[in-house]
Amino acid sequence: MSDGFDRIKKQVMWDRLLSLVEEQARTLMRVAFSTVVREAGDLSAGVFNARGEMLAQAVTGTPGHVNSMARSVKHFIAEFPLDTMRDGDAYITNDPWKGTGHLFDFTVVSPAFHGGKLVAIFAATAHVADIGGNGPSPDSRDVFAEGLFIPLTQLMSAGVMNALLMKLARANSREPDKLEGDIHALVASNEAGAARLRSMLGEYGLADIEDLSAHILESTDRSMREAIAALPKGSWTSSMRIDGFDEPIDFVATLTIGDDMIHVDFAGTSPMSRHGVNCPMCYADAYTTFGVKCVVAPRLAHNHAVLSRIKVTAPEGSILNAPFPAPVTARAIIGQMLPDAVFGCFDKARPGLAPAEGTAASWTLRLAGDPGLTGHAGGARFSAQSFQSGGMGAHPLGDGLAATPFPSGVRAIAVEITEALTPIVFWRKELRADSGGAGKFRGGLGQIVEVGSREDAPFAVFARFERVENPARGRNGGCDGAAGAVRLASGKTLASKGLHVIPAGDRLIAEMPGGGGYGAPAERDPQALARDVRDGYVSPAAARDVYRRE
Repeated sequence: MSDGFDRIKKQVMWDRLLSLVEEQARTLMRVAFSTVVREAGDLSAGVFNARGEMLAQAVTGTPGHVNSMARSVKHFIAEFPLDTMRDGDAYITNDPWKGTGHLFDFTVVSPAFHGGKLVAIFAATAHVADIGGNGPSPDSRDVFAEGLFIPLTQLMSAGVMNALLMKLARANSREPDKLEGDIHALVASNEAGAARLRSMLGEYGLADIEDLSAHILESTDRSMREAIAALPKGSWTSSMRIDGFDEPIDFVATLTIGDDMIHVDFAGTSPMSRHGVNCPMCYADAYTTFGVKCVVAPRLAHNHAVLSRIKVTAPEGSILNAPFPAPVTARAIIGQMLPDAVFGCFDKARPGLAPAEGTAASWTLRLAGDPGLTGHAGGARFSAQSFQSGGMGAHPLGDGLAATPFPSGVRAIAVEITEALTPIVFWRKELRADSGGAGKFRGGLGQIVEVGSREDAPFAVFARFERVENPARGRNGGCDGAAGAVRLASGKTLASKGLHVIPAGDRLIAEMPGGGGYGAPAERDPQALARDVRDGYVSPAAARDVYRRE
């Protein structure tokens, strides 16, 4: 076989791997019980070689999940050596420091066998509905209060489920059926990927994927080194402040670009919090790495070779490297800010590459009806998450996207789903005029969401909202995006963090932040501005006073 034809064949098989892990993720979505997985895609799926190196990831899912899961598989291999694994085995954990950052995320790892030989490892992660403890509240003082902690554990042995583990998990969850269903969905997801891989190996007459693995990683590594080589060499430091829980948090990032490596160090970043907004290093690494890749090699396939060229460090005890047993349940509102911190460095290294800051951390509405939270015995008991988002920052070539969950990638859950499962009613969901920062390219708009209850009973919201005190900053002369706000329809302003009870008959209004603008507002194309005014994105007053156009 000629070298050229062999490369083409391997490229086709590489594409097949990408296809089968996407089917793995879609299987998880189809059979999951939790709406955040089934409707929003809050998950990850991937295939690894026998050394625990990720070869392919599903597009469906979040960077925080997939990049931290990519590191976690090696923890499983260290705990359960390959020569002890059997067909039908599966392993599980929600260890925040060896998984994906908090107890709500369950990672299941399964070996894949072909012809009696272990040929690959499949892993999948999903955000489960409930794992006990204080749930989504960041008020816990350590991880033990946040829910059931499952260390690296055997979930299945030769196809037989660990009944005791499942019994313990059910006993510690407020929604045991959903939890058990999601665990089975994770197993089914890996099994779907393994079945497709065996089919592919049989079709091509292969005993394993070792040659294909080498081709994927060598090709990707070569492309990643070429992308790094094209960048300027040196070190650049940038800082960014966010609201934090009870006091502001400062990120200080130093980007160092070498000949074939990129290093991001967060020395100088704020210390860990006494609230559950801390990040285990694995999660901080995940979103920092994603931010680097967005700038350096956005179209390059994502796998172990990319990850191995990016090094992320943070001082132990900082909010980005909180040691066990720190509270970490709300680590997303910190980790999802890190791409913006990285973009600030790249803007100094090579202006014109990085976008303006955006909302970043999602504005998820975590709603509940529970006498223990509301102090009211009437009304339905329920718990729901509705993923919502503000605007993205503008970039050097165009406007920021409105109401888009960058960098998490989760999808908004249709309001009809939440309304069908809970007493919650969405009275309003619309784009927020003038929220995108003015500029040559306008920041993405936030949105206004107004919710109430069909019942004559209060409900609770776990507020974990960012960009209220420190809005997204514009870049290269662009204006900042609008800050977020949380209030009652009756007029009272609510704090952006903490548990709030919405009185019976009242409504919660969340005004979500906009992304920063890019370039001077006076440079905006007149036709684009006229279209913004016509569509209601920019008010006539803002066109006159901010853009200086009549």
